[in-house]
Amino acid sequence: MEMIHWCWVVVGFVMGWCWYKSIKNKAMEERSGVPKGNPGWPVIGETLDFIASGWSSRPVTFMEKRRSRYGKVFKTNILGKPVIVSTDLEVNKVVLQNIGNTFIPAYPQTITEILGESSILQINGSLQKRLHALLGGFLRSPHLKARITRDIEIYVNQTLHSWKDHQVVYVQDEVRKITFDVLVKVLVSVGPGEDLNFMKREFAEVVKGLICLPIKLPGTRLYKSLKAKERLLKMVRRIVEERKAAMDRGDYEFHRGPPNDAVDVLLRDTGDSTERLSLDFISSNMIEMMIPGEETMPTAMTLAVKFLSDSPVALNQLMEENVELKKRKAVSREDYAWTDYMYLPFTQNVINETLRMANIINAVWRKAVKDVKIKDYLIPEGWGVMASFTSIHMDEENYENPYQFNPWRWEKAGSVNNNNSYTPFGGGQRLCPGLELSKLEISIFLHHLVTTYKWVAEKDEIVHFPTVKMRKKLPITVTPLPPVI
Repeated sequence: MEMIHWCWVVVGFVMGWCWYKSIKNKAMEERSGVPKGNPGWPVIGETLDFIASGWSSRPVTFMEKRRSRYGKVFKTNILGKPVIVSTDLEVNKVVLQNIGNTFIPAYPQTITEILGESSILQINGSLQKRLHALLGGFLRSPHLKARITRDIEIYVNQTLHSWKDHQVVYVQDEVRKITFDVLVKVLVSVGPGEDLNFMKREFAEVVKGLICLPIKLPGTRLYKSLKAKERLLKMVRRIVEERKAAMDRGDYEFHRGPPNDAVDVLLRDTGDSTERLSLDFISSNMIEMMIPGEETMPTAMTLAVKFLSDSPVALNQLMEENVELKKRKAVSREDYAWTDYMYLPFTQNVINETLRMANIINAVWRKAVKDVKIKDYLIPEGWGVMASFTSIHMDEENYENPYQFNPWRWEKAGSVNNNNSYTPFGGGQRLCPGLELSKLEISIFLHHLVTTYKWVAEKDEIVHFPTVKMRKKLPITVTPLPPVI
């Protein structure tokens, strides 16, 4: 009995000491400017609440509850790590613009495992800037837009023409047939055939492991995804090696004319002789850049159809604008130029509003490399920082009636390029280099969809975790429209 008594004394002393230390640390943090908040349960922190909000119809509930209690910037614990969460527009801007010397990328372990240390998502400094400039310049070039417009039109029309009258089609699956094929063509110039089919199968396995338990035992999701990446990397590496060998032999029109794809761009770059991009580096990053074709672009297109289905007035105005363009092209018998699609004002408003509400990239994750003071908040060295885009996009201070799909709001908002409260493509030095190409692809898809079919969408819900998607893949029943003449 006496032994039990002393055990309880020791337990009580330890618990009391831990409680005292936690109170003392909390007081010290608050005096130093560390944002207020709740670390939650030991080890798991507030991870379960964070995940639960992602499964709900209002994923910002996690942020909203803590924002109302602690303010726009608060501390929490997600996945066992202390994190400062910012729903503040000015703080987010500072986080996005200060990369390398103040903040570095910090993503969940499974993402870093699959993408690797040389991932464009992870690298910093001059190499990141160089890669971003090379790829951004290529993806924004008028030459690529002119050429890829034809390819997108072909893939879109092939998909749409495969649908039958009163057929139920699943939009999320159908648009993925378009977006992945287009992006692989842009990256490595692989067209329809067995190689493309192999890439689709393997890459679908790769992305399944981006958000999963970080366990690499045989049979686990992460293990399967890593093995799929090995097989995919072997194929992409072969493509890059063949291209490099042809360049070295001089039997490939490598130095004449603009580059054909992203591999050309990176192989042409000589840079500093001590910093030439290795073939492994190029191959690995080509795989990473396939993610938009499998995940983000199909989701954006699907949600555009979802929001338009729920807003008949917006759908009707979009249809009128695009039918008018189709009539002009029928009369002139001219091919479409990429500028025809991009200069449709209401179509661009629909795309902007879709991206604002979709929040496909809901936040960026960073880690402070030193103590950082932003406004009155202190972010301690080594702590994670989560700059929430969703909270900004769905904040009534930034957008009136933020949960209402309202493309007309962009008629007043003007250019989105200088709008700090609009960040669907990130911002700062890591602004998505393919944002213009993404909008072009959505524009082409919407144009041909609304001038070819009318549809009735079944009731479906948006799921926000682990990634944004439609719960039932958005089934719609399509009916062909009469030809535009």
